Amino acid sequence: MGIENICCRTLVGTLAVLLATPPIAGANAPQTVQLGILTPPAGTAPRINGARVFGVRPGHPILWRLPVTGKRPMRLAAEGLPPGATFDSTSGVLGGAVSKRGTYPIVFTAENGEGHAKRVLKLVVGEKIALTPPMGWNSWNRFNFKVTQKDIKAAADAMVSSGLADHGWTYVNIDDFWQNNPYRFKDDPTLQGAERKPDGTINPNARFPDMKGLAGYIHAKGLKAGLYSSPGPYTCGMCTGSWGHEWQDARTWAEWGYDYVKYDHCTYGKKGFRKGMFSHKGVGAGLDGATLPYRLMGEALRAQKRDIVFSLCQYGMHNVSTWGANVGGNCWRTAGDIKDSFAKMIGNLDRQAGLWPYAGPGAWNDPDMLVVGILGIPSKGVGMTEPHPCTLTRNEQYTHISMWSILCAPLLIGCDLAKLDDFTLALLTNDEVLETNQDELGAQAALVAKGPRAQVWAKPMHDGSLVFALFNTHEETTRICIDYDSLGLEGKWLVRDLWRQKDEGIFGIRYSVEVPGHATHLVRLFPKDDARLAEGVADIRMNSVYIQFEERRPVGKPGRKAPKSYPCERCDK
Repeated sequence: MGIENICCRTLVGTLAVLLATPPIAGANAPQTVQLGILTPPAGTAPRINGARVFGVRPGHPILWRLPVTGKRPMRLAAEGLPPGATFDSTSGVLGGAVSKRGTYPIVFTAENGEGHAKRVLKLVVGEKIALTPPMGWNSWNRFNFKVTQKDIKAAADAMVSSGLADHGWTYVNIDDFWQNNPYRFKDDPTLQGAERKPDGTINPNARFPDMKGLAGYIHAKGLKAGLYSSPGPYTCGMCTGSWGHEWQDARTWAEWGYDYVKYDHCTYGKKGFRKGMFSHKGVGAGLDGATLPYRLMGEALRAQKRDIVFSLCQYGMHNVSTWGANVGGNCWRTAGDIKDSFAKMIGNLDRQAGLWPYAGPGAWNDPDMLVVGILGIPSKGVGMTEPHPCTLTRNEQYTHISMWSILCAPLLIGCDLAKLDDFTLALLTNDEVLETNQDELGAQAALVAKGPRAQVWAKPMHDGSLVFALFNTHEETTRICIDYDSLGLEGKWLVRDLWRQKDEGIFGIRYSVEVPGHATHLVRLFPKDDARLAEGVADIRMNSVYIQFEERRPVGKPGRKAPKSYPCERCDK
């Protein structure tokens, strides 16, 4: 079948889905067809999902929940457990501790009356953790400064009851306002009280009466618990920070049982930030001042007897991607706070284009949280509003999840998990899309082709396949292509639509598809007849380097063929 015939067949199937979906309302909704639910329903037979690799440090407690979908009851089993590791076949939780370093392949099986599934997990016992980007939930974008312990427990409950945990979602993170706040909200007694005990131990506020018990509640579900602090004396919301108590706080968090710390820059170095509240100046200046507070907490967390993912939140200042891992970070913010507006989301995306060389297992660029579902923050400005649906169009939400997935970004949901509609749940439970994020190679996508109405991003996968995101930056439907010749692809490749989980056909020379306005078409190319990277092409992502140079002058690489045109057809008309 010819290329154009296959494209037409794909387009007809796509339009059938689109036309069956009612148009969405909203002042910012462009006049273009909006995508409906594309993720196929999960089957009744067992399917094991999630990452195929998990890192833990020697002797530290293991907590990993087997993500598996299918009809319950289900029989779960594990073979090849190393000495010290345990597996609870009822809860599906891998636990225990392994003291000997090494890589241990564990074979998990799941069986019910509908079928049988098997998957190998590489348990890597060594110095690196977060071998794939963290996946979970954060309280800020929904509950903001009103968050309570009850909200966190409800989120943990919903992560399991909604089925998200069966697709690899793991972390339940408390953002700001679990601490006392002596300077703001003085009419709120739940935020008042001594910031620390006489021995310096930090006090949680009255909304969080049992931080250790809360972590235990989350762990009992096979999930992980996270919290938030600042290297300054106060957090962004003026709650108590960790200034002068870094080692003590790290020890307290570990004793409570937390697995993730978001460390937000905010008041560090802000002398007289709030007049009359404190007089404080951070240590160091320039790059030195930027790295020191994170280096200090990084060492303190690393010294604890449990694995704690360290998330640096300093908004991409001082080229943090180049030094985040060096100070002990596992992920680091690369942009400002995201909002559910297309402009803000794309602004954070644009910041990622040149950062792919700095990401890999244990070290991830973070363009901020996922803004889908029911949120509690405004699309513009700061503060909190009444709960409202995400204002991104459905097409824009597909772009959001597609791009954050192939960027190997930490995936932290920001919405109300207890109020997930079918569309949002389908966005968050497509295992083929999530696999691009959790692939063990850990390769972040790069912008390999661009034009006035389209962008093409690409990344390699551990099995030799390639993932491409065809992003329509325009409001009108646009045909976007992958030109094999200019990107350094040879032979024929099987193209699979990841959102629809459907093969589109085998293509040589080029692949093109109609993409609705502001949407992203996500495909995975598997090598077939004589498929390979062209001679001299070691990494498909190097095209991002060449196109930047070619905007000003020739590259001169032997065999390099500059793009003949924009990746979108007729976009110059």
